[in-house]
Amino acid sequence: MTAMFANNDRTSPASDTLDLAGIGIGPSNLSLASLLDGIGNVRAHFYESRASFDWHPGMMLPDVELQSSYLKDLVTPVMPTSPWSFISYLVAHKRLYAFLNAHYDAVPRREFARYLEWVARRLKNLSFNSTVREVQFDKDKFHVQFDSGAVTARNLVLGTGTTPSVPSWATPFLGERCFHNSEAKHRLPGLNASRIAVIGGGQSGGEVVEALLNSKSTLKELNWFSRRHNFEPINDTAFSNQVFSPEYVYAYLNLNSDQKLDALKASILTSDGLSISTINAIYRRLYSLRYLENRNIEAKLSPNRDVIQVEGDKDGYRLIVRNRFDGGVEVAHADAIVLATGYQFRLPDAFAGLQDRIQLDRHNRPVLDDRYCLNWSGPKQNRIFAQNAGRYSHGIADSQLSLMAWRSAHIINSLVGRPHFDLEPHDSQVNWLSGGHDTLGQNIAVDY
Repeated sequence: MTAMFANNDRTSPASDTLDLAGIGIGPSNLSLASLLDGIGNVRAHFYESRASFDWHPGMMLPDVELQSSYLKDLVTPVMPTSPWSFISYLVAHKRLYAFLNAHYDAVPRREFARYLEWVARRLKNLSFNSTVREVQFDKDKFHVQFDSGAVTARNLVLGTGTTPSVPSWATPFLGERCFHNSEAKHRLPGLNASRIAVIGGGQSGGEVVEALLNSKSTLKELNWFSRRHNFEPINDTAFSNQVFSPEYVYAYLNLNSDQKLDALKASILTSDGLSISTINAIYRRLYSLRYLENRNIEAKLSPNRDVIQVEGDKDGYRLIVRNRFDGGVEVAHADAIVLATGYQFRLPDAFAGLQDRIQLDRHNRPVLDDRYCLNWSGPKQNRIFAQNAGRYSHGIADSQLSLMAWRSAHIINSLVGRPHFDLEPHDSQVNWLSGGHDTLGQNIAVDY
């Protein structure tokens, strides 16, 4: 039941049972693979259907920036001496000093993407062109089936990432002129539309709007709709950023489901707000178009709006929009619609045979325990870890890069049954729990 899978002339293990099989190779599983590279007693291998590593290629618009520090890379927060750090990448390419001298306020996302690709090309525990078709469980092992052959593993880790979240009203219209922003880089250049609606007021929506305003296109009318009260900046202040700390996660794990949801809503702008540079670029571009270039683009920025219905007509689309600010109902027209409506975690299709054994919450989301394991009806020693699936169970940082290495270290500690990585919480600058001591949630770091 084992098979060989090539990856740049390298092969995955071809005998025995793996301790861990990774399904999907995005940044999260790449982080885990990087940290496992220096641990000799864990047999792990990761599989990806794509031919090579490519991080959000459809969103790599010109001049987009990373919203977190480059030190929050694949490994540095838990293993700063790793050869797979962002600094190591810069040194290997002989541009560390040039990078430092550039004084970037935020790292270009293309640079970070090239770093991730550089790591993926060099790790030996990865296999691309390896599509997982089915996952089954028998006795004490998972059987991971490919187009040709299979591997067995005692544990699994899902790193398939999140999928575009598409409103129900948009589903019938998906295509060349109605698409999610995950396809923006490929769709926008050939989008011959004079009226475009962008739905979503977060960073992704802002990047699409900025790209449209800077393009040499036939654009005459731009509608930008957001459900938020305004087009609001990311809350990047020191105390707000405490939600991206291990100490906050430990505290968050003590909350009940309703308290977690309230905390998540309260911290939304620490993650999903617009970068100041994006806000300023859009505002200045609008100023230039109106007052300096005399270009006839009618830009309508409309916060506090819910798109409640869309109809197709001979001229494109007719959008029915509710204004939550004054209660009015508006009608807008567009030749094309870009959906910057976020992402959601879903189990891959290969898990269809196990889905009945996996616990879901009332919103049909897989339930994770404190150690990033799916709750399922199989033996406790056979675990299904899930990366980037704990936004509601572990807090807003789980869907970001910020705690990626820290989460991977937790998974490794669980695998080896001891604290290989020191994940004891630091002294927090903010007291989250009653009594001022974050103690009850620390079990995920020290209890094996």
